[in-house]
Amino acid sequence: MINWTSLRLQVPMLRRCLSTLTKSEARKKRNELFDSEAKRQRAAVGRIEKIEVKYSGPSDEITLVMNKHLSTPFDCAKHISEGVTKVAALAEVNGTPWDMHRPFNSECEIKFVTMASPESQVVNKAFWRSCSLMMGAVAETAFKDSISIHLHSFPIPNVRSGSFLHDISLGFEDWKPTVAELQSLSALYIKLSQKNLPIERLVVGESIALEMFQDNPYKSEQIPNIARHSEDSVTLYRIGDHIDVSKGPMIGNTGIIGRCTVASVHKLSTDEYGTLYRFQGVALPAGILLNHFAYGILEERARKLNNSVWVPSKIVEDSEDQIAAVAN
Repeated sequence: MINWTSLRLQVPMLRRCLSTLTKSEARKKRNELFDSEAKRQRAAVGRIEKIEVKYSGPSDEITLVMNKHLSTPFDCAKHISEGVTKVAALAEVNGTPWDMHRPFNSECEIKFVTMASPESQVVNKAFWRSCSLMMGAVAETAFKDSISIHLHSFPIPNVRSGSFLHDISLGFEDWKPTVAELQSLSALYIKLSQKNLPIERLVVGESIALEMFQDNPYKSEQIPNIARHSEDSVTLYRIGDHIDVSKGPMIGNTGIIGRCTVASVHKLSTDEYGTLYRFQGVALPAGILLNHFAYGILEERARKLNNSVWVPSKIVEDSEDQIAAVAN
């Protein structure tokens, strides 16, 4: 008799064996495909059509003439002031949350949303989601190229949970990060945020997305289901050379993230995917000041297993006794 549970556990391993690319080679290929598709989409626009974008600010209203399918809220912000480009986390286009680097598809009215805007719930979720995206970028670069690592997923942001997270498969079964290792991960995270990199958005077809992530067994399984529910398309986001799948929206750039800590890594066991590691962190928007004691309380909360979202059937190690990295 076939042991279906055992077979499911073997499928990810079998798929991994199909890819001969190293991590750096796979990352390079994804970026080449991303750039090629972005260039193709720009060329497909053809004759440029002008549209009016009406900006409503705190003290003035401006009508800008922009390029349909090419110009973005960030391009509008550059026409308004340098200050707006630095603090705008999201845009609202005709009342809909909109990525700063997502092109307009029609004439519209636009507002910019900062981390201090009254629309805090929308922007907070985008902030938390972007933090999870960056966690994946940090994890992919933190380990040597010889170590197998596959990003699984990050969930819908739940700000009240106390931590953002990313579930990741590593090339070893029993890793307990030391205080120094958590500090190193936090340092990499801070370094990435300080680069002020734009968070780019690109919508691609299912076949391109599958080609990009053919080295990742989890993404290869998830992408067809995502495409079925999104008109055969998949939304991608890129930070530097890191690319992942998410419906968004995301904040405009990494510099909007200020103080941050990779607080803990929990080892989890799943019936379907085997061992996963849940990377958890906490962050504050740039410009938000908090004393060491108050921030320490946030770190302590982020250290505990975040079970407000999907949790596997069995927790191998709770890891609540882990010591969080010292925040920088």
